[in-house]
Amino acid sequence: ASGEMEKSIVLDFALLLRDKIKKAGKYHVVMTRSDDTFVALADRVQFARAQQAALFVSIHADALPRGEGDAQGASVYTLSETASDSEAARLAETENRADVIAGVDLTYEPNDVADILIDLAQRETKTFSVQFARGLIDSMRTATRMHKNSLKSAGFRVLKAPDIPSVLIELGYVSNRADLKSLTSADWREHTADSIAQAVDRFFITRLAGSGRGNGQN
Repeated sequence: ASGEMEKSIVLDFALLLRDKIKKAGKYHVVMTRSDDTFVALADRVQFARAQQAALFVSIHADALPRGEGDAQGASVYTLSETASDSEAARLAETENRADVIAGVDLTYEPNDVADILIDLAQRETKTFSVQFARGLIDSMRTATRMHKNSLKSAGFRVLKAPDIPSVLIELGYVSNRADLKSLTSADWREHTADSIAQAVDRFFITRLAGSGRGNGQN
C-alpha cells in the first residue's frame, strides 16, 4: 500500500549484507540472485550445493494479510517438518507454494543406505543450523526489534539441503508501519546487516575452533 516493494527491500538488504561479509576478506559469498529475477526454490538449494556452500541464508520480509491482525519484529527460522506455531506454518506454506524441491540424488544407492546417509547428514546439519540461528538472534537483537517468538521452525523447502546449515531470516513485517519504516531506513539496514555479518563470522570461528583447523576460507 505504501508503494514499497518487498522484493526490492529484501534484495537491497541482501546485497548490502553480501558486501559487508565480503569486506572481512575471509569468505566467498555467492547470491542466488543479484537482480529482479525469480529463482525456483529447488534451484536455490541446488545452487548452494553446487557451490559447496558452508552456510545458506535465505532473506525475506513477511506480511500479514489484511484482517489477520498485526505483528512486528524479525524472526529466524530453521527447518522442521512440524511448524513451531500456526504463523510459521502459514509462512512456510506461502513460500513453498512456488514450486517443489528436487530430492537428493542417491539413485544408485539401496533405499536403506540412502535413508541412513541422508538422516545422518540432516541431523548434523540441523544442529549447526540451530546453533547459527541462536547466535544470529542474539546478534540481531542489538540492532533491531525481534518478534516475541524470534526462533521458529517450519518446513521451508529452501532450507532442505541435507548437508548445508541453513536458516531463513524474516527481517520484519512490511504490513507493520514501524517495521516498514525500519526496513526502508538506511541506518537500520546498516546496523542490522552488520549484526548478521558478525553472527556469520562468529559461527565460522566457532566451527573452525571446534574442528581444530586454522585460518581458512568458507
